Amino acid sequence: MVLGIAQDAGYPQTLCYRPHCMPAWQDKSLRKMATSLAVVDHIHKAQYLFEATPDLPQQLYLLQQEWSNPDYQLQGVFLTHAHMGHYTGLMHFGRESASTKQLPVYAMPQMRSFLENNGPWSQLVKLNNIELKELQNKREVVLGNVRVTPVLVPHRDEFSETVGYLIKGKTKTALFIPDIDKWEKWDTAIEELIPQVDYALLDATFYSADELKGRTMAEVPHPLVVESMNRFRELPPEQKRKVIFIHLNHTNPLLDSSSPESLAVTDAGFRVASEGLVLPL
Repeated sequence: MVLGIAQDAGYPQTLCYRPHCMPAWQDKSLRKMATSLAVVDHIHKAQYLFEATPDLPQQLYLLQQEWSNPDYQLQGVFLTHAHMGHYTGLMHFGRESASTKQLPVYAMPQMRSFLENNGPWSQLVKLNNIELKELQNKREVVLGNVRVTPVLVPHRDEFSETVGYLIKGKTKTALFIPDIDKWEKWDTAIEELIPQVDYALLDATFYSADELKGRTMAEVPHPLVVESMNRFRELPPEQKRKVIFIHLNHTNPLLDSSSPESLAVTDAGFRVASEGLVLPL
């Protein structure tokens, strides 16, 4: 289940009062939460969260609304990297809030070290609110009917490495890569990986190169949506349908499903993620 589709800072973004942000300040129904997924194993009544965003309380409530059975328990959190929208929600598991007991948090070695050695995250470890589980690149983790494999991707790794995930259910597989610098920097050909999965939730931070007024795009490299669509143009229709664009910056016109850019994406055979979207595994 998709719990959020926006870039780390959500939509609208702090201190953004420009025309593209104002509608969401004025109408709460237009707001979008930071990118996050939940995976639900119905056989074992287990829930797994992918990313701990600043919007974590609302996202867990969204999940609870979909599956309100009290027997369903959050059994783990998988982190991709140490940028604000992907791990800072861990604070809500601390003693000032939920005060969880040894909640498994899955992280790569550098990400684990970052959490262990920097406050306030280190307090979560010290007080046993969370229990860090170290991941290894391309090493599968088996959790009931869910199999999760982290895959390293190139990104701005100031504090930790960055991974995407292959998430396998009983019958289908999802690829989740919310952040990557550029597809061509990766040692895996993304257009060859898409046919191997059933869903590909991919980095769509920026639609085009003219979104960041007054800033250089080189500071925050991502595959532009127009670049990705061009790269995937030779894929057959059934493969294009697997591509679901996610992690949208507050400037991204895909946040408006009626925008010309959104229509261009769907006309080309691709999809844009939406909060509450359920993808059977």
